[in-house]
Amino acid sequence: MLAEQQNPGTKPALKKGILYSWFALLAVLLYVLWIFFARWQENRNIQRHASEEKTQKQLADDRQTVEQMGGKELAIQSFYASAGQVHRGESLQLCYGVANAKTIKLEPQDNPVWPSYNRCVEVAPKKDTTYTLTIQDAAGNTKTQTLDIQVK
Repeated sequence: MLAEQQNPGTKPALKKGILYSWFALLAVLLYVLWIFFARWQENRNIQRHASEEKTQKQLADDRQTVEQMGGKELAIQSFYASAGQVHRGESLQLCYGVANAKTIKLEPQDNPVWPSYNRCVEVAPKKDTTYTLTIQDAAGNTKTQTLDIQVK
């Protein structure tokens, strides 16, 4: 009869403990999942930031290289001889560097020349000679530079 007198709406203490344990376990699980997600998100942001920095550095390096090679402008970057004087019968190196040239002409010169950032040709002048370097771009713009070689 004692069992009949207990209130059927009340749950035993053991069932309440199990229910509270499940809620606590669920809360811990959600907290752990939140930590994993937050760390994953942070790592992703760090990687994205590093990638953007690398891209910006590469872009700056590329711009600097283009500028060092003459940029977009038609230019004779260098035109020089290995020596300013030469003895009769000897040869010397005549070097040039051009930027954005489509055609190039070196006069008087028998050896073929072409656009290059750094190229040397061998010349053997028999008398004092003025060499003329003329470059032209695709739009038809030209630039000219001269170099005097003395023969002893």
